[in-house]
Amino acid sequence: MHKHLKIAVTIGLLAVFLYCAFYNGLVVRKYSVNTGKLNEDQSIRIVLIADLHNHIYGPGQSELVQLIKEQEPDIIALAGDIADIQAPLTGTEMLLKGIQGVAPVYYVSGNHEYWSNDIRQIKDTIRKNGVTILEGSYDKISINNAAIIIAGVDDPEAVRYKKRGTNWEEGFCRAFNGLGEEPAYKVLLAHRPELIEVYKQGDFDLVLSGHTHGGQVRIPFILNGLYAPNQGWFPPYAGGMYDHGSLIHIVSRGVSFNPLLPRIFNPPEVVVIDIEGDRSIQP
Repeated sequence: MHKHLKIAVTIGLLAVFLYCAFYNGLVVRKYSVNTGKLNEDQSIRIVLIADLHNHIYGPGQSELVQLIKEQEPDIIALAGDIADIQAPLTGTEMLLKGIQGVAPVYYVSGNHEYWSNDIRQIKDTIRKNGVTILEGSYDKISINNAAIIIAGVDDPEAVRYKKRGTNWEEGFCRAFNGLGEEPAYKVLLAHRPELIEVYKQGDFDLVLSGHTHGGQVRIPFILNGLYAPNQGWFPPYAGGMYDHGSLIHIVSRGVSFNPLLPRIFNPPEVVVIDIEGDRSIQP
């Protein structure tokens, strides 16, 4: 009997381990960022969605849309690869229609949208659903009486679709030259986290990215990510919050799921960022 109990416990623990390892349901990941640019009674909530790849969660994208609504965002940020190379735009359109009117929505492109060779149609679809597309541009808005700038840059793949000699980094610097003179909390949407050294050249307080899919495989407390595009093995920016002094960088692990390439200890995530005022911090 004792032997049978040990076997049952072992099987039970193994089942729990496998369930946790391969769980692919949506989770909410929350981060809090403090800033002296907001008063102590001010806060801004951003919901970050990246790397949907047209994946569909429930009829009409209901699971994902409902989860976003439950977070009561002030801003919804779409950080690239919302559409995909070959998949139809069904999942993307369902999401965009579902979040209309919830909060202002901002989008930047990812590499997969450009790889589709139909970037114009994708952006037209996104734009017609009331989303502001940021292409080396920014929007200054007021949320809860706090001034905030939402900026965004096209994925570097965009240079392949422009005239020869275009330099993406130079274009980034030109686009946001002088932004530091604006008295506001500044957020940059940029799909690729590995280009953080470029983003540091802008006067931003917060950068939001995706692209990594969380490094695909994680080992809690040991390995944050095994492999990520453009970073390779053991990527330094697989997912999470990274502190670069005056700049905070948050990398989403994305919301897509491909059963042919399972995510291990790395469930698809809806990211929530609370920007909170703290006058003890020098702006």
